[in-house]
Amino acid sequence: MRGSPVGGRAATRSTAAFPVALRVSALLLALVVIAGCTGAQGADRDGAVDQTDGWFTGDGADDAAGEAAELPEPAQLAVEGVRGNATPILAGDHRAPYNYGPTVLLDDGRYRAWWCSQLPGVGPPGDDVLYAEATEPGGPYAASTGSPAEAVFTGLPGAFDGMHTCDPSVLKVGDSYYLYYTGAAGDHNDGNGVGVAHSSDGITWSRLGDGKPVVSASYDVTRENTYGAGQPAAVFLDDWFYLMFTDTTGAAAGWNGAGQFVLRARDPLFTDGLQTLTEAGFVPATSTEDPRAFSVVDAFSADLMWVDALQSFVIAHQTESGTSLTFWDREFRGSPYERLVVEGPWREGPGLVREGGGHAPVSRDDPCGRVPLDVLRATTATSAPTDIAHYGLDVVAADGCRDARRAASVLNGFAVPAPDRTMDLVLGGERVRIERRSVAEKLAVGILEERVPAVEELPVVAEITAGLPAVHATDQPVGLVADDRLWLVGGQDVAELNGSRITEITPQEWAAHEHVRDLRRAATRPSGRHVGTRGSLPLAGPLTGPRRGDVRSGAGPSPSRAARRHGRIER
Repeated sequence: MRGSPVGGRAATRSTAAFPVALRVSALLLALVVIAGCTGAQGADRDGAVDQTDGWFTGDGADDAAGEAAELPEPAQLAVEGVRGNATPILAGDHRAPYNYGPTVLLDDGRYRAWWCSQLPGVGPPGDDVLYAEATEPGGPYAASTGSPAEAVFTGLPGAFDGMHTCDPSVLKVGDSYYLYYTGAAGDHNDGNGVGVAHSSDGITWSRLGDGKPVVSASYDVTRENTYGAGQPAAVFLDDWFYLMFTDTTGAAAGWNGAGQFVLRARDPLFTDGLQTLTEAGFVPATSTEDPRAFSVVDAFSADLMWVDALQSFVIAHQTESGTSLTFWDREFRGSPYERLVVEGPWREGPGLVREGGGHAPVSRDDPCGRVPLDVLRATTATSAPTDIAHYGLDVVAADGCRDARRAASVLNGFAVPAPDRTMDLVLGGERVRIERRSVAEKLAVGILEERVPAVEELPVVAEITAGLPAVHATDQPVGLVADDRLWLVGGQDVAELNGSRITEITPQEWAAHEHVRDLRRAATRPSGRHVGTRGSLPLAGPLTGPRRGDVRSGAGPSPSRAARRHGRIER
């Protein structure tokens, strides 16, 4: 289900679960044909970004009375470190006929990948979500069992996703993992929808929302392409869940059904404060099936990520020469940067390497200046796309710490030099001043050797001085007591480095501490939650049972001026 047939109709896979070639109209035989439920993905016209009008003004009018000319042109990003290797790094095993549609999460030092495949004998005859992990984005990847992969999510007979679960997009928000995926009960003819599942480990998943789709086809327009809704890409930013997805029935989709639509809400089921993206910006929506009036890019099988250093969304989608990276500002009103292309072979949509809530990983060596942009994508196809390989590049001279807001995001979890030979640990838009560098080195994800002026605008909320009292209780980490708060630092070694004597206390005494903050490095890269957050997230909706590898288990319309201002890629 990764991608939609261009001008054709997706075919149901045979009961043997091997992909069946799609029917594609004779007019489009020159375009790439992807087998199985992936659909065919027509390449975007490479280099076809018309950005002559600059940023969109947001007033909704076609004629901006000269205002567009006064807006800044998209900036050009400096790039180096181009990398790529066609050697496949993700696969099921020799029985898996296809592998595509990956999502990759940098999580506590591991690159965790989920993707669409099929392992015979697992679940109903349809798409499964497989899982493997690695220590580097380029692999090698393997499951914890040592096998190439394991099936962690499959179809649930009788449900909307009874046969196919595909196109995974995984977020980690706090201690919760959310899996957004395309589901279908059988034939991919408007039956597709986007579902969501929850996990505490990224392996064992439980469906949310009574197992019903959170997004279905809008049916704004009837087209020959009857794929419907799917291919989700999710991001969590400033207490908003963002969801980008395909809907071939959307009003703003192209003649062939290509288009990417965006919703956002305060909860993972997209019910609280739901908004839909229109040409005039985000507006309240009555349901996730409201008319799809605005598409951010004319493509199938795209991925979405937030880049803190650039204060920009980036959409990865396939064009003739590789993966195009199209940038949008925070409100999807304009394109702050010119498009980049990660060149190389491809056959099916890319998965951006992300961390936490779908944010770009931060360079440990140069967090303010360098942004690594890596993608995994299927590179070959026989009857279906397979051979997932790794490609990427680095944006350099990003100036990602130019102001306090950017620095608070980019340097979250880093320690930087402070006055009087102390260190400031940046945490959630604040600073914790640490007297001893050795302690900061234990707690921080990285150490900067030079001061960052923008960081000094962040408030200092505590000082961890040498010799502070330390406490410990059964089944709890060591904590230092400062400013009427309990600051968790981990083990005895950190207390010793700080010259702190540890006192054993009862669980009741531990629980009596009302203000507890976690300084450990595993907690200092929160998932998309920075300054001004709204508190803990509820686990939305009732759960169904856990599922872990369960054995059941051409020319289009002319683009508008507004579309050109937004830097949309037109076919």
